Amino acid sequence: MGLYLYIPCNGTTKINQMKKMYLKYALGMSFMMLFCFVNVSAQLDLPRGSQMAKVSQRVGITDISIEYSRPSVNDREVWGKLVPYGMNNLGFGTAKESPWRAGANENTIIKFDDDVKVEGKDLAAGKYGLHMVIHEDNKATIIFSKNYKAWGSYFYEPSADALQVDVNMTNAPHTEQLTFDFYDVSANSAIASLSWGEKKIPFKIEVDVANVVLADIRTKLENSPGFTRQTWEQAANFSLNNGGDLDEALRWIDATIAGQFFSQKTFNNLGIKSRILAKQGKTGEASTVMDEAMEYATIFETHGYGRQLIGQGNKEKAMKIFKMNAKKNKGQWPVDFGLARGYSALGNYKTALKHLQIAAKRAPDQPNKDAIAGFLEKLKKGEDIN
Repeated sequence: MGLYLYIPCNGTTKINQMKKMYLKYALGMSFMMLFCFVNVSAQLDLPRGSQMAKVSQRVGITDISIEYSRPSVNDREVWGKLVPYGMNNLGFGTAKESPWRAGANENTIIKFDDDVKVEGKDLAAGKYGLHMVIHEDNKATIIFSKNYKAWGSYFYEPSADALQVDVNMTNAPHTEQLTFDFYDVSANSAIASLSWGEKKIPFKIEVDVANVVLADIRTKLENSPGFTRQTWEQAANFSLNNGGDLDEALRWIDATIAGQFFSQKTFNNLGIKSRILAKQGKTGEASTVMDEAMEYATIFETHGYGRQLIGQGNKEKAMKIFKMNAKKNKGQWPVDFGLARGYSALGNYKTALKHLQIAAKRAPDQPNKDAIAGFLEKLKKGEDIN
């Protein structure tokens, strides 16, 4: 669009003043147009040479993720050249000495949903910029920086470090594009690793799963999941089996038995309460509660409890449970199977064989028939079927 300027004919001075005003206006408009062009260009999402990637792993209920860019080797020497040893002045930014950004482009970001240990050292939940210092002796220092929003390592400040750990680099098959992954995942830990070129940099991450889960349970019990009896039963059972506070577990299971709108006595919740009491050393109370639990047991719950007792080495009590089930549910599946297991546990294979033959006729499906056929052969050889 053209700019039309009216200049009155009343002297040279006024003409010069108007020309200066026009020049300032034109320069200002040009600057604004240039700024707008750069700003719009910077917002474009264009392909990159080192493409973005994200990898995640759950340990227990804790999610761990790493977001990074993946440069390629491209026939270059990586360690000591492309990734120089030690701290280096990158020639830009505020940092005079910078580690390697453990990737390309922006910060490599690692995120932990809960508190963890890295190489045995505590690290709080949160996001961190992940940096590395590579050493000539095949070791690496891994840095977790609280500043995860900066670009690369150009603005690295040691004062923002949340944690540093030293690890050993290992030789590995060639990896063309830089890759983070997780392996050796267990119930409470995983190994995170950076692979590039012919090297791998692993670091171990551990989670206190039981305490993380128990903290999550306490929160959920105060919200919508806490409006069902089964949630409280699961909470008490998890605490019992994972080193939780037994008094707290007992309060949780008691809530399922009485006192709440959802409370109802069941074999399951009374059985959990019995086990909690037994673990507290209150064996008399535990036995009384378990006797009450049996009043609510289904035929299959009774059968399962008998098998549990055999597994615990309490063969005589298991036999009593199987007999009780047979008396209460005469002629039904799987009471004779239970009697066969009970007699077999006691070494009375002849009587066990008789009841197992009856069970074979009452088996409801082919998988059970096939299993029983195998057990029949064992009993004929004088072998225990438990």
